[in-house]
Amino acid sequence: MIEIKIDGMTCTSCATDVKNALEQVRGVSKVSVSYPENRAQVLAQADADRGQMLAAITGLGYRGAFGDTAAGNESRTRLHIAIIGSGGAAMAAMLKAVEQGAHVTLIERGTIGGTCVNVGCVPSKIMIRAAHVAHLRQTSPFDDGIAAARPAIDRRRLLAQQQARVDELRHAKYESSLDGNPAITVLRGEARFKDGRSLLVSLNGGGERLVPFDRCLVATGASPAVPPIPGLHGSPYWNSTEALASDTIPARLAVIGASVVALELAQAFARLGSKVTILARSTLLSHEDPAIGEAIKAVFLVEGIEVREHTQVSQVAHLCGEFMLTTRHGELYADQLLVASGRVPNTRGLALQAAGVALGAQGAIVIDKGMRTSNRHIYAAGDCTDQPQFVYVAAAAGTRAAINMTGGEAALDLTAMPGVVFTDPQVATVGHSEADARRAGIDTDSRTLALEHVPRALANFDTRGFIKLVVEQGSGRLMGVQAVAPEAGELIQTAALAIRARMTAQELADQLFPYLTMVEGLKLAAQTFSKDVAQLSCCAG
Repeated sequence: MIEIKIDGMTCTSCATDVKNALEQVRGVSKVSVSYPENRAQVLAQADADRGQMLAAITGLGYRGAFGDTAAGNESRTRLHIAIIGSGGAAMAAMLKAVEQGAHVTLIERGTIGGTCVNVGCVPSKIMIRAAHVAHLRQTSPFDDGIAAARPAIDRRRLLAQQQARVDELRHAKYESSLDGNPAITVLRGEARFKDGRSLLVSLNGGGERLVPFDRCLVATGASPAVPPIPGLHGSPYWNSTEALASDTIPARLAVIGASVVALELAQAFARLGSKVTILARSTLLSHEDPAIGEAIKAVFLVEGIEVREHTQVSQVAHLCGEFMLTTRHGELYADQLLVASGRVPNTRGLALQAAGVALGAQGAIVIDKGMRTSNRHIYAAGDCTDQPQFVYVAAAAGTRAAINMTGGEAALDLTAMPGVVFTDPQVATVGHSEADARRAGIDTDSRTLALEHVPRALANFDTRGFIKLVVEQGSGRLMGVQAVAPEAGELIQTAALAIRARMTAQELADQLFPYLTMVEGLKLAAQTFSKDVAQLSCCAG
């Protein structure tokens, strides 16, 4: 007998509605519902879908949670969710699932917290910010009145500061969520599927544990990709994790890659003292509007970063402490090599085939908009799927997966998903580029505003970059925004909200924006569809 506690019933008629709804769930044979006791007792087959039971209740406007049928029997009757991983997707799912009344077993083979807090977003942004400060101390638009001086860089001390903040945030945002909650069990070990309803966990301390589940979420993230370049394997090259953990700044750094991680770290190391050369198979940020890559390339060249586009490395050699990279344009020598050519899903070793879970390109788990896999009991979220590799996407997906695993129906809409590259100036995008719209069969119009027309940029004496708006032809509805600007990441959410609200360029142009802010550039860019902003007064409405 399964007991479900129900909140929200107000009369015996409510109880009758719940009884009728539960009897429609496949595998349920008998239901008894008590309005005074706020509970239902369900007799069902072992494979009856408990998530559908909860969905039947929530569909009527009530809230259900599995409870006791006898003292000490709660763990057997509560919905049990196994979560593999402990990063953004996993933790968001865990918290929501517990809130929904489930018991969660969280399985982590390494450090709690996943990529973002430990080896990704947090340490990289700390290093990038330190490099930005170092850059401003030796060169800025105000050097005529503020004496510049080349700073002394103590990477060991910077690294200690960086790691202390990482440890602090990991404990505050991740580890503390696991402490003292009886609805959460943490297993330290490596999980693999035994079948479609259970896991085998090889415990870090030795031994193996069988973990049956009602639902399972795979949230194992991704790892740096290693391109098949002869000589690379076995050489002491860096991936992004090792670069962020290094306590040295190499005199000469070669970077293979031209996307987000490669460009962020290349500029950071250059500003901390490395002579950096970027080797790009195509162009910088080749998946974005071409103007973005050109703008960042121009900035890098001014800062002394060499950019070799359309260049592939055919051979890597490491001799006497020096790397030699062979390309069709000749050899390049460096003291250290950073390989940042993408990330691949962490799905190998999970035995997903034993659970009937389908994989797509590069081993990514195939999911629908509700994060469901090809096995109806198993869900996936974050970088181990083909979702965009942003921690906020992973967390949103994890929350929605938990809602769906506990009987709800939630989808993840990525039509207005903002993205930021933390170079200086930053790159920020949301919605369709012109090329995206063209592939989707949407006729567009666009305008590009140079930052020399943005008062905040003029006041900063820093007009590097642009703001571009893409609108639907005819309706004028905003479809996408691309920006290259200092702190562009701080303005892109306004653009995302405008797209979500289906605003037109004219409606955006008519909004009030605070003067001498970078986000005012969105208003000015919108005004370019109907007027020449160069002829406007500073704060023209």
